[in-house]
Amino acid sequence: QVQLVESGGGLVQAGGSLRLSCAASGLPFSLYAMGWFRQAPGKERDFVAAIGWANGGTKYTDSVKGRFTISRDNPKNTLYLQMTSLEPEDTAVYYCAVGRKFGSDVGVPSSWGQGTQVTVSA
Repeated sequence: QVQLVESGGGLVQAGGSLRLSCAASGLPFSLYAMGWFRQAPGKERDFVAAIGWANGGTKYTDSVKGRFTISRDNPKNTLYLQMTSLEPEDTAVYYCAVGRKFGSDVGVPSSWGQGTQVTVSA
């Protein structure tokens, strides 16, 4: 029932910027913590960023702190990931995910999107 649709991925040069969007439906979006994960070829799916319910606090994995910003537009049921100073190591499929109701962190997601490819060239 829950549907998450990512968009905004693409090819960008190192040092560039990209903004990912995740359109959510089938749930009271503002009541849930949300997050972004990424998976590079041959690697595990790793946590990137999370935001608490409503206009909650944010959390980032160390490698993206100061470069990525997670945000949400609750009236639009949309989650964002603004990525700047991109590095080749950021190349991965990026997935948005639904966390817990009234949660402050995405935790173990209950729903996933299909992902959007981000490729950063050197």
